[in-house]
Amino acid sequence: MISIFKIFNPLNVIWLAILMFVLRIGYIARVPDKLEFIFVEPFARLLVPVSYEYAFSPMLNVFLAAVLVLGQALLLNYLVNHYNLLGRPTFLPSLMYVTLTSLFAPFMVLSSPLICNFLVIWMLFKLFSFYKSDDAKSTAFDLGMIVAIGSIIYLPYIYLFLAIWIALIIFKPFNWREWVSGILGYLTVFFFFAVFYYLNNKLGSFYHIWAPLGTRFPNSINIKYYNYLVLVPVLIILILYFFKLQQNYYKSYVQVRKSFQLLLIIFLIGGLSFYVKSQFNLNHFLLCAVPAAVFLSYYFINASVKWMYESLYLLLLISIIYFQFNTF
Repeated sequence: MISIFKIFNPLNVIWLAILMFVLRIGYIARVPDKLEFIFVEPFARLLVPVSYEYAFSPMLNVFLAAVLVLGQALLLNYLVNHYNLLGRPTFLPSLMYVTLTSLFAPFMVLSSPLICNFLVIWMLFKLFSFYKSDDAKSTAFDLGMIVAIGSIIYLPYIYLFLAIWIALIIFKPFNWREWVSGILGYLTVFFFFAVFYYLNNKLGSFYHIWAPLGTRFPNSINIKYYNYLVLVPVLIILILYFFKLQQNYYKSYVQVRKSFQLLLIIFLIGGLSFYVKSQFNLNHFLLCAVPAAVFLSYYFINASVKWMYESLYLLLLISIIYFQFNTF
């Protein structure tokens, strides 16, 4: 399987679609009678004045989520190849993204974090462009607006604003105007949002939007560890990725090294911002799928022992399908 996707071949899109169905077959076989889809945060509910939470049947919900994942996988693949992050054209990023978005049942349905992954990929296109940009003020402004839109869809996305400033530190010399441009872009969207609140006589509750950001980081989380055994192959591959990256780090172009630094930051921000939501939702970690897919792709593109990397990926596939049919 890995050998097929190591080569950049447009026909791999067909294999990708087939694999996506196979990885979801266990969930499709036992799909719930109702699936809720919340597109925006409660504070932005006025923007969508119709009832839509159960507008899609469960099967249509899963199908539309798969279509979105396929589109995101191809966009991510284009991004990685465009910036030559893996050294040569390949279809591995799309394969890894489809695989990672099948790890858990909440990943396979429509959700706000899934929608936001389009914004994550869009941001990465602009963030990576900092490296060759003489003046990044307009790009930083656009990025601030993207984060604001993402915050309206899914509030924890607001923390990805940090990725703008960190990218400016990584890619460019300090220029306070570029840092301020990101803030202005963010405030522009919420200025119009405040006007909307004012026109609906709700301006007094506007500041409540950011109240969840004051939530303390939890001291402990109650989870059933058996349900997360599927992550064991992923963790093994990630460990091997870090070893490969360490071996090749100084052999890579400066832009590639800086890009992987930024991807790691986005991965950590996405993972650590889960606590903002009062109710723990596993689908939050879809925000980590984009950088994680690039990490896994880096290992597989550089792995040389075929039986080992093919076996690792096969183990991951078997784990995903097994845990779809067996829950603890």
